[in-house]
Amino acid sequence: MALVFRVAMQFVGILLSLLGWVLSIITTFLPHWKNLNLDLNEMENWTVGLWQTCVTQEEVGMQCKDFDSFLALPAELRISRILMFLSNGLGFLGLLVSGFGLDCLRIGERQQDVKKQLLILGGILFWTAGVAALVPVSWVAHRTVQEFWDETIPEIVPRWEFGAALFIGWFAGFSLLLGGCLLNWAACGTQIPLASGHYAVAEMQTQCSYLENGTANPSV
Repeated sequence: MALVFRVAMQFVGILLSLLGWVLSIITTFLPHWKNLNLDLNEMENWTVGLWQTCVTQEEVGMQCKDFDSFLALPAELRISRILMFLSNGLGFLGLLVSGFGLDCLRIGERQQDVKKQLLILGGILFWTAGVAALVPVSWVAHRTVQEFWDETIPEIVPRWEFGAALFIGWFAGFSLLLGGCLLNWAACGTQIPLASGHYAVAEMQTQCSYLENGTANPSV
């Protein structure tokens, strides 16, 4: 029963981490970090991402323009690019490392300590990837709230609001954190089985051969 629970925890943890990693990649390239609705022209909607600015018009659809210079961007967008790429890379490494530590994988069955260490390392990588995804979206959200309630800006000036990418990024970060927690819980909270099924059978056959020969088991 403990082994089934352990494998189930690993499966759920790796699925959550995979989901968070995919959503983190989507958040990185989605041009909807901030939205701007113009009261004077309700048929026009502006959005901003890490790479480009887009305008959606009812007649012509969406048109996007890439940012010309990285250094000309606001600090939160420059740092967000770096952190989101870091999150994507760490999430990919976490999937590789933790994948080799899963109990359902037959590779390295005799080296259970190594598989446990791989699971723990994968969980730590997912934690780091989750934090690296949560920091930029939370920073951009904080700056958006500050600018929205800035009293020095005239009320007639349109204000930026949260885009869909921020909510996807929050979900991605928490999925990575939860997936990493489940993997570490499966590695540290449950005992590693001493042997898998066919190794237990081999040990039983060895014991029977000692009894047939009339000799004692040297390990006893």
